[in-house]
Amino acid sequence: MANDQNLGDDLNDMLDDTKDNTREFSNDAREKTNEFSNDARRAAHTIENDVNDISKDGKNIALIAHLTLIGWIVALVMNNNTKNEFGSFYVRQVLGLMLCGIVLSFVPFVGWILNLAVFVLWIMSLIGAVNGEKKLTPVVGEYFQDWFKSL
Repeated sequence: MANDQNLGDDLNDMLDDTKDNTREFSNDAREKTNEFSNDARRAAHTIENDVNDISKDGKNIALIAHLTLIGWIVALVMNNNTKNEFGSFYVRQVLGLMLCGIVLSFVPFVGWILNLAVFVLWIMSLIGAVNGEKKLTPVVGEYFQDWFKSL
């Protein structure tokens, strides 16, 4: 009987130790989770501030708009958040140049040669954006600004 009593006491002690260890582990896990959550919030806030700072600068939006169709879409979204006039100007210019390039690509031979002219206009637009100047695309730039004024 004494052995059964000792065994019962040992089991109760082990059960108490297990409960204590479980509580301690649970508290540690909760603390680590809270630390991780706070770190993630701080990182997200920092990233949000960085994105907002970049978006406020119209020159960055203008340069991003010149980088492929995906870049143009990114610039459009960035510009919709802050509505920078310089960024909007180049979003409209690049959209017009891209549409001209797409339409001309379907015209055999002459369209392909004219696409080289569109490429030169794109380079001129890019140089204007890099220099921080609002330069209309020759011949068609005014039309782009008028047609796409809602952007």
